[in-house]
Amino acid sequence: MTQLLVPVDPHDAGRTRAAVDRAVRIQREEPAVHIRLLRVQPKLSGHVSMYFGQRELQQLQQSAGAEDLEYAEGLLRAAGADYTATVLVGRGAETIAEAARRFGCDRVIFGEAPAGLAGRMFGSLAQQVRHLLGASHVQVLG
Repeated sequence: MTQLLVPVDPHDAGRTRAAVDRAVRIQREEPAVHIRLLRVQPKLSGHVSMYFGQRELQQLQQSAGAEDLEYAEGLLRAAGADYTATVLVGRGAETIAEAARRFGCDRVIFGEAPAGLAGRMFGSLAQQVRHLLGASHVQVLG
């Protein structure tokens, strides 16, 4: 089964919608495609995390990540798509690349990133993931 990884950007509904729409089109055109939504929650600083127990902190991060996934999940449900949603904690590009490997994904689909100063200086998240995956078999689209 083909696995598509769709990292969700909760701060840009347009990018999320574009990535989800592309994944749904692929799922309709190709047999046996499964979509995996991913929200990467950033690690909290030691100063913030010292006020919470480990279990409570994990629950807070999972809950916040699940809320961030709701929009994309609604789009996929409306399209009748086969999907799974996952929340992981870590650094963006590194966590996405590791998830693509761990879940056996064939493609990582991003919505188009707006051109801006940060993108020119550091590269888009898609470019960073592409670099981290290197010569692996995973395609990065977006």
